[in-house]
Amino acid sequence: MSALTHFDDAGNAVMVDVGGKPITDRQATARAELVMLPATLAMIIAGQAKKGDVFAVAQLAGIMAAKRTADLIPLCHPLPLSAVTVDLIAANATTVEISATVRTSGRTGVEMEALTAASIAALTVYDMCKAVDRGMRVEGLRVVHKAGGKSGDFRQE
Repeated sequence: MSALTHFDDAGNAVMVDVGGKPITDRQATARAELVMLPATLAMIIAGQAKKGDVFAVAQLAGIMAAKRTADLIPLCHPLPLSAVTVDLIAANATTVEISATVRTSGRTGVEMEALTAASIAALTVYDMCKAVDRGMRVEGLRVVHKAGGKSGDFRQE
C-alpha cells in the first residue's frame, strides 16, 4: 500500500499537486444499495410517492452532486466532467440498486465524484420516502470500477 498523499511530512493536510501528471481519459463507477420495506418500494414503482417521481429526482440529484464534489470533499480537485450517469433499479422487493458512472479527461480520477453521485442519489430516495419508512438503510457504497491514470484499471463487485 502506498503512503497517504493528502498529508505532507509534518502531517498537515494538503491538496495533491497533479500539475505534472498527464491528461488521460478516466472513468469510475460506484454502487450503493438502499434497503426498504416492500411497501415503500412498491409505492415508488407505482409512482405514488407524494413528493413525485422518486427515481427521476434521485437521478438528477446524483448528477448534480457529482458536479459539486470538490465543494463537498475538502481536498478534491474541481474537475471538468464529460459525462455522469446515475441509474436506479429495483433489484428485488426491498432493494434499490444505485449505480453512478463518471467520466473525464484530466490529471486525476473521478472515484470521489462517482461515490458522491451514488450516495446523494440514495440519500435523495431516503429524503423523499422517509415519511413512510424511516428504517431505510444505505448499504454497500463502494467503487466497483476505475479506469485510466497511472494506476490503471481496478474492478471489484
